[in-house]
Amino acid sequence: MNTPKPAEAGRPPAASSKVAQQHLLESDQLKSPVARKGSFVQTMQAVAWSFFGVRRSADHAQDVAKLNPVHVIIAGFVGAGLFVTALVFLVKWVVGSGVAT
Repeated sequence: MNTPKPAEAGRPPAASSKVAQQHLLESDQLKSPVARKGSFVQTMQAVAWSFFGVRRSADHAQDVAKLNPVHVIIAGFVGAGLFVTALVFLVKWVVGSGVAT
């Protein structure tokens, strides 16, 4: 004799299947951005424009559709590191030249 299985966490069976479908959908949504084929050079250009603060909305929409979010994060860290390094060298040069005294 088969006994019916209790529903997960008090949810009816239809709700648990909806939760499973939602989980699969979210999983696919997370995998699809990482599988985007935008090059790292395109990503660095987009990040450079965003640091500058000027970006057309059409280019932004294209970047969102093309660029890999992991590349964007890495490029952001690289860009921030280069910016800080450039500032440090600029300050050292100004202080070393005697202009700042």
